[in-house]
Amino acid sequence: MIKSRRGLVAAIVTLACLTLAGVTFLVGRQPSSQLDEELAAQVTLILEQASPGEHHAHGHSFDSRVVCAVEPFGTEPPGAASLVEVRWVYARHMCAITGESPEWAASVRASGPIAVKIDIPPQVRVPAPGAGYPDRVRQLIPERYHEAAFEEFSDDAAIEAARERFALVSSTAK
Repeated sequence: MIKSRRGLVAAIVTLACLTLAGVTFLVGRQPSSQLDEELAAQVTLILEQASPGEHHAHGHSFDSRVVCAVEPFGTEPPGAASLVEVRWVYARHMCAITGESPEWAASVRASGPIAVKIDIPPQVRVPAPGAGYPDRVRQLIPERYHEAAFEEFSDDAAIEAARERFALVSSTAK
């Protein structure tokens, strides 16, 4: 039993500090949504500004523009807290190629997990399609992210934004 008002205040302050420390620790351990947004923007830019030759190496061949949606699910190092700390980004992507069709639904698209090295120049690694694809994904993506690598986009906002950019690019290309 607390015997004085001063003891009660000290106990409340101590509990509040411990609670705040716990919350701060947990928040610090959660992936930063701001970092995810920055990584998505960076990887989208890298994919959309790649040359046709680079896209051919990613499994795409075309004479038009590429519009992409990107959703990061991991980084190297795994505890990176800012964009400058990130060496590799592991993400789901969906890229559509303009020109073949002005409609997103009928466009030529490529999607799946990718690994992107944030460097000058950046490096994009895409597992080759076909038989053995899941094994190639597992070779490309660190084991701690295997489950996430095979998931669908968790938020349709990135795909919707890409659809809107695709429509805009397609309408201005006419």
